[in-house]
Amino acid sequence: MENALPPIPAKRYFTIGEVSDLCGVKPHVLRYWEQEFTQLRPMKRRGNRRYYQHHEVLMIRRIRDLLYDQGFTISGARNKMQEVLQSERDKKRNGEVMLDGVDVLEIDGDEIDDFEDSLVAQTQESESVHLVLLRRELTEIRELLLEPR
Repeated sequence: MENALPPIPAKRYFTIGEVSDLCGVKPHVLRYWEQEFTQLRPMKRRGNRRYYQHHEVLMIRRIRDLLYDQGFTISGARNKMQEVLQSERDKKRNGEVMLDGVDVLEIDGDEIDDFEDSLVAQTQESESVHLVLLRRELTEIRELLLEPR
């Protein structure tokens, strides 16, 4: 069912209404899940407005999948989320690299040189793209700060 959900836009913060649309869950359900899943802690601004970050939208989609698609109870989903987060923490603590589904490539020296040359060209292009994205993000932050109280 998660495939039917819309893609998550490249934004820094999402309102509860946007998250509701992105995850196929009503806003009151999101507020309830905040009480049930301690990992879910959106930033709250003036007037207790919630602003979710990308990783929280992914977490909500995971919770939704556990509850609606896999048939977990709230308690079971809470336990499963705890297990998943603990497993990720353990992997990080042990220095394991999480590369599930990634193929390892073997390349020779000539291919490395070609790659480095293309990387230099891409870096020059991406610096301007990076500045555009940075400007967009700063504009979004300014808009959040200028919102009336």
